[in-house]
Amino acid sequence: MEKESYGSLVKNLRIANGLTQNQVAKSLGVTPGYISNVENNRTAMSLRMLTYYARLIGCSLDELVGELEPEYTETALDRKLYQAMIKLDTKTKEKLLKTIELWTQ
Repeated sequence: MEKESYGSLVKNLRIANGLTQNQVAKSLGVTPGYISNVENNRTAMSLRMLTYYARLIGCSLDELVGELEPEYTETALDRKLYQAMIKLDTKTKEKLLKTIELWTQ
């Protein structure tokens, strides 16, 4: 991913979730200056911070990384699909599998 788009995506996700830099900073236990530096491409979030940030904006780390790294999007989608499927009962899983098999023939 190009460094220039990383900060913009982090900022856009923050704004889309109705959060200020101060709110994000407080929730992550960092300074507002750190958030500003991330959003202005002066620094990147550590894996730990990305994990906390994903939780804060209400998504999985896979989803967040899929947003930040386009080549990871497919893996993030696979994970999201898996998470949805494991919640289904056995009968519904069997129906879903038959439908998928019909689509892929």
